[in-house]
Amino acid sequence: MRRQFQSALLLSLSALATAIFQDEVGHVDFHHSLVGIPQSQATFFHRPKLGTKASLLYTLSDLGVVGAINPTTGETVWRHQLSDETSGSSSPGHLRAPSDEEWVATAQGPRVQAWNGLTGRNVWQTEFKGEAKDVEVLEVTESSRKDVLALFDEDGTTVLRRLHGGQGTVMWEFRETSKDIPLQVSTDIASVFIISLHGSAGSYNVKTTSIDPSTGKRVDQWTVGNKGDLTAVEDVRFVGGNSAAPIIAWRNGDKLSIQILGTKTKHDILLAADIEFVDIQAPYLKESRTHFLVHTASKAGNRAEVFSVDIKNAQIKMTHELPYLPGRGSFSTSCEGANVYFTRVGDSEIQILASNSHEGLARWSIQLDKALKPIHSASEVIHKTGGEYAVRVAILTEDHDWIQIRNGAQDWVRHEGLSGSVAAVWAEIPEQETLAKVLADEAHTSPVSAYVSRVLRHVDDLQYLPGYLASIPGSILASITGDDLGSGTGSLQADVFGFNKIVVLVTRRGRFYGLDTGNKGAVLWTREVLPQAAGETLDVKGFAVTSDAGVVALRGSRGEFVLIRATDGHVDEAKPADAAAPYVSSTAVIEGESSAWILALGPEGVPVDQTLGGQLAGQNFVVRGKGESLKGIKISQNGKNTEKQDVWEFKATAGQRIVDVATPSPHDTVASIGRVLGDRQVMYKYLNPNTAVVALVNDGTSTLSVKVIDTISGQVLAAESHQVQA
Repeated sequence: MRRQFQSALLLSLSALATAIFQDEVGHVDFHHSLVGIPQSQATFFHRPKLGTKASLLYTLSDLGVVGAINPTTGETVWRHQLSDETSGSSSPGHLRAPSDEEWVATAQGPRVQAWNGLTGRNVWQTEFKGEAKDVEVLEVTESSRKDVLALFDEDGTTVLRRLHGGQGTVMWEFRETSKDIPLQVSTDIASVFIISLHGSAGSYNVKTTSIDPSTGKRVDQWTVGNKGDLTAVEDVRFVGGNSAAPIIAWRNGDKLSIQILGTKTKHDILLAADIEFVDIQAPYLKESRTHFLVHTASKAGNRAEVFSVDIKNAQIKMTHELPYLPGRGSFSTSCEGANVYFTRVGDSEIQILASNSHEGLARWSIQLDKALKPIHSASEVIHKTGGEYAVRVAILTEDHDWIQIRNGAQDWVRHEGLSGSVAAVWAEIPEQETLAKVLADEAHTSPVSAYVSRVLRHVDDLQYLPGYLASIPGSILASITGDDLGSGTGSLQADVFGFNKIVVLVTRRGRFYGLDTGNKGAVLWTREVLPQAAGETLDVKGFAVTSDAGVVALRGSRGEFVLIRATDGHVDEAKPADAAAPYVSSTAVIEGESSAWILALGPEGVPVDQTLGGQLAGQNFVVRGKGESLKGIKISQNGKNTEKQDVWEFKATAGQRIVDVATPSPHDTVASIGRVLGDRQVMYKYLNPNTAVVALVNDGTSTLSVKVIDTISGQVLAAESHQVQA
């Protein structure tokens, strides 16, 4: 009995001493399985297995990643990167799913692919010239099989191909050489339509080409509207397909023009002068009612109108309006046979509406701590027995979070805005930095003052003793069960070894994040500081912690400058891109007495700042020179004027190119700088902080050369060559 008590006592006391064991090294502490920001036109619920009612949530993100999400847990089922360095395409791609089939189809760049919807395995893949502009599923064919329609732009030639749904082989091909811009392909129950922009740059109208789905021959061709109705592809708001009455809608100033595909007339809907956002929601099944919804939003709020299409007379009429609500809001469409449901998402409420009535079928309050602020959404409506309804909605918010809400309650949240990260830095938790500063101050005072300061600090720490004693039982239990007390607490906590830190990262979209590494990478805060225009990417040249308080500084290539706090994301200073600002090609972190700052350098290492943030006397830098070369420069400051002096230059030999340059991290410490010999003398290691490793590749000879350079003198300290095996 005494031995058992002693064993239990030793086990409990082990909680008071923590250590890291060898089998704990190398484990992944946390991992965010991201896909990217979901595209509104390529995000939907789909049943990947015949005979079941279970659905998966599919999306194709802005990064060209296609994936399936488990809507119950929010975990990634599978994902694939469609784009690569050789595709040469800036478009993220296109995604479609046929009804009652177990595959989904994608098109990006030159490739068209089919994936098993449940496992993500590639069913077939085919590649063509040019770039894919759209992909659509041909639901009505000569057999029960469903095929794929792929629209391509091949050096000014519009090419439409019908691909076998099960094999990916080309069944027919339609080609038209013109200056038109192929936009999308659409279908109804009898025809295939190619939608193009006809005209010249900045002045277009809509051109429709009707194709026989069985032969691929042109049936008819016509244009709608006047030249100048559209100025760019972005003016087109919607192109429907696979319904009994597909439509195309485009904005023309204060009007929304709508054409029923297959007809040669358009219908105009007047828009209010303050409208900033227009969205169209329409059914996607051939047996669904021919209704569609026009959602408009201004800075203050949003409203919607529902229209009906008269197929026989080719007329469009408004059936009813939906009330005005504050915020932008979002709408999504869900179809079940002939029934069409519109799901309306506001900042605090979700509502299901039938397409043929303004009265809501069901309504829920959103149970969140803050306003939702949706951008777009995808929904799945279930009609239960007894006339009750249920809905789950996957919503992209303004914070770039992907949230699913089921009947008003949050199921899960995915921080998809974390994708596309371009720079990251470690920041200490402030309590650790404060203690380190106090100890440093004590080290620079007299022994008596340091002793008095330490005694007073320990007396002050006594106020935390009751809380520490209260935490001992939990620590004992955690040592037995193996739980981690630091996870899930929702607040920053320092650990004994100092592993718990804050990771501050910035994405290509200009959004900043703070992650708590001690809480499985939980998102502490997020801020959109440098929003990027469509097609642009933030080019970060410098990103570093500049003070003990955890202030992180960023310098971008187009003059961007940001100071942001690591603990809460508070932006101390922010300067957006400036077209008139000089180009920043590189940066250097200058360590000062109390803080650091980032020096921005232009081409050839010339500082771009008129007023610098610190002293530059005797500072040496290594920059990229013209061609494949490195230069050592010395910069001095004379008042507000800076002078640059070239010290040395390293040039790659003929046929070589510099692929990377690495320098020692200033934060890396050496555990042992010397080795004690048998006679008690110390043999010190050669530790030169002023070194750089240069990697050079010769593509012609398949050779990798690695050279170590002294950054002060430019001398090559060591060099090796490696033959790359093919």
